[in-house]
Amino acid sequence: MSDSGPVATAVVIAADLDIRVLLRGLLRLHHFRVVGEAETEAEAVQLVRSQHPNLLVLDTNIANGSVATLLASVRRVSPDIRSVVVTQDSHTSTLEGPSGPSAVLKRPFRVRDFAEAVGASPPTPG
Repeated sequence: MSDSGPVATAVVIAADLDIRVLLRGLLRLHHFRVVGEAETEAEAVQLVRSQHPNLLVLDTNIANGSVATLLASVRRVSPDIRSVVVTQDSHTSTLEGPSGPSAVLKRPFRVRDFAEAVGASPPTPG
């Protein structure tokens, strides 16, 4: 087994189990190790605090909290974390600002768009 450097890690946050399963699968497809999943803002912040992931992928539908306050809380714990928000809504102006996400993906999206948003490296021709 070769050592190809540090493994990129991610936390998935969504109230809906099907959305968490979808996002987890897409992250694994792009070689991220999913170190935790959460439904609520409080669970998400605790996971970031304990697991120190490189990436936070969250759906706008979270239980007990808002995406804006979640992102602000996560930035206080881990200022350099990359965050990707998946939304069904085209109005994302409430997510803009210094605590805003690194990227916003509107559902439905293409796998290529997801890869770009999470910062996955393109496959190398072999």
